[in-house]
Amino acid sequence: MDNGSVKHTFFLGVDIGNTHTVIGLFKGVELLRTWRIRTRKDATEDELWALLSQLIREENLIGERIEDIVICCVVPPLVDPWTRLSVAHFGHEPLVINSRTPLDIKIKYERPYELGADRIANAMAAFRRYKKAVIVVDYGTAITFDCISTHGEYLGGAIAPGIQLSAEALFKGTSRLPRVDLSREPGAVIAQDTASAIQVGLLYGFSGLTDRIVRALAEQFDDRPEVIATGGLSSVIVPYCETVKKIIPNLTLEGIAEIYKQLTFTQSAAPRH
Repeated sequence: MDNGSVKHTFFLGVDIGNTHTVIGLFKGVELLRTWRIRTRKDATEDELWALLSQLIREENLIGERIEDIVICCVVPPLVDPWTRLSVAHFGHEPLVINSRTPLDIKIKYERPYELGADRIANAMAAFRRYKKAVIVVDYGTAITFDCISTHGEYLGGAIAPGIQLSAEALFKGTSRLPRVDLSREPGAVIAQDTASAIQVGLLYGFSGLTDRIVRALAEQFDDRPEVIATGGLSSVIVPYCETVKKIIPNLTLEGIAEIYKQLTFTQSAAPRH
């Protein structure tokens, strides 16, 4: 496939996380549409296709020829049903991103096979955007901190419990503490009701966790790194942070598109599964 045809290729980027799956429809590297659905670890090929085909049909995209599926997955049991879906409905196996995928970015991680595909995609997108040292903070089920060097090397990072995960643990592990709406402003820092008190603890606590980890990581760089955030709850926490200034909501999908472009433009013979 030549560069000109790639620019007009429709493909799906599928970011399968522990809580949500984000699906992006691309034309070349242009993101046309996104959908966010709940991740079900026991979903079958037929269930996934029923949902995906409905989403495509509702957007009047059924006539578009989707030529590829690119999967970024941190839930191993879901790789097989998505692969069967791709084979059955698109005629070939999907491209499954992992640490063995041949990329421009060098992964300097002691155990690269442990590295989540979403962290690889984030690193790719971040370095493509900035062409300098970057720290990516991804607020998902877990909070991941990924460090990319000035030379585009993936250096490693840190992982902390996610905000929603911690909120659910607090709710399920106690008798009287309620679930809270993290998108609502907590009001006074000295909270006057239980729900607000939990909000204060989570929002200020996790913004403080973010700032402390980012500052510690940044000290390891020779140059001052750019610090960016992504993930479903980034818009909730970043306003309370001092070290994170920019949110890029679809960073992982951008990385998926960049990986697809690199592999296709170079005619790479990367294994698809």
